[in-house]
Amino acid sequence: MNKKLARLMEIPNSQLKVQDNQLFLGKYTPNELLEKFGSPLYIYQENVLRDRCRKLINMIEHEKVVVHYSAKANTNISILKIIKEEGLHADAMSPGEILLEETAGFPAEKIFFVCNNVDDEELLYAIKKGIKISVDSLSQLERFGRLNPGGKVAVRINPGIGSGHHEKVVTGGDKSKFGIYFTDVQSIKQISAQYNLTIMGVNMHIGSNFMKPEAYVEAVKVILQIAEQFPDLELIDAGGGFGIAYTAEEENLNVAALGAQLSVVIREWMQKYGRNITFAMEPGRYVVAESGLILTKVLSSKINPGNPPRKFLGTNTGFNVLARPMMYDSYHEILNTNNINSTTTEKVDICGNICESGDLLARDRDFAPTKEGDILAILDAGAYGFTMTSNYNCRLRPAEVLIQEDGEARLIRKRDALEELLAHQVY
Repeated sequence: MNKKLARLMEIPNSQLKVQDNQLFLGKYTPNELLEKFGSPLYIYQENVLRDRCRKLINMIEHEKVVVHYSAKANTNISILKIIKEEGLHADAMSPGEILLEETAGFPAEKIFFVCNNVDDEELLYAIKKGIKISVDSLSQLERFGRLNPGGKVAVRINPGIGSGHHEKVVTGGDKSKFGIYFTDVQSIKQISAQYNLTIMGVNMHIGSNFMKPEAYVEAVKVILQIAEQFPDLELIDAGGGFGIAYTAEEENLNVAALGAQLSVVIREWMQKYGRNITFAMEPGRYVVAESGLILTKVLSSKINPGNPPRKFLGTNTGFNVLARPMMYDSYHEILNTNNINSTTTEKVDICGNICESGDLLARDRDFAPTKEGDILAILDAGAYGFTMTSNYNCRLRPAEVLIQEDGEARLIRKRDALEELLAHQVY
């Protein structure tokens, strides 16, 4: 059996199972799900989602720990409701994310607006709702002060350290657009004094999908040193980016071991600071990625001549449905759900139905023998999957389905209809 699939099946109460060389999701075969909801299709396991939330909630030994779920990873309201039920708070990058979080039941005091290059309207939207706000540049701090003199605000600090699986997801260091560089603390103080602002929080984010804790722990130490210069803090938010293993050879970030290291660092710093304040994290991918997968049909198979010949498996999942491989050269394990236990493989390229040469889900992949009509499962698609979908080529975005704890499949987003492509056009 595929090692990645085996690892997902080991997650407590995972509803992935294999029987007679066929993958099952809860009570259903992939074919049954596609017949009911259409192809391609996003599927999420409720049990896996809840397990990942609980691991983070119990990660750090400190009386005031908050996990801000980074909603940009997955904004489906049904997913957000589960995350809220498990005790997580939420962060937001836009008024749209705030609206969805409120709709899912998050109160204003459990939302953290970590904004980037926002205008007056967006800032006022959050200010009027009483939502905590973090600004990430000196000019944004001035904008906040002009709009809300005497208010409380957090500042996002660039600690000069970055880490991530691709240069496009590194959010710290001198090449990153995010945060006020750690050398500009005096400027923060000057602007806050000018507008009578209270700096109530500092936060950071070094990058996405880091697998080793060292860079993150070092960045936390840097942000804590900077935090000592602000006497009125209520919150330290040490960002997110917790990684998951997309390949069979990788190992997931050990959050328990990371939590043990952070517990010591935080406890010592709180004693030095003189009071216990809230310590927060902003994981997104770790919360939702492993709960999700995409089902897609193989619609064609062809071989181009060459040395060696190149075989293409064509599916109806293009980069409008899953953008990560095209954007970041990201790896997703892909399985033939109709031939799970195959011991033989062939070299294939797996592609979608978008009119672009970059529309590839996998290149030179060793893959189980596959025929037209087989159903493929693209694993670890719960994060930055549906949230990055589009109607490029006027393709329809897929439905989303939740495999509930009882194994039943519940529709949580309808598939686009053709007529909806006309909804906002004026003609």
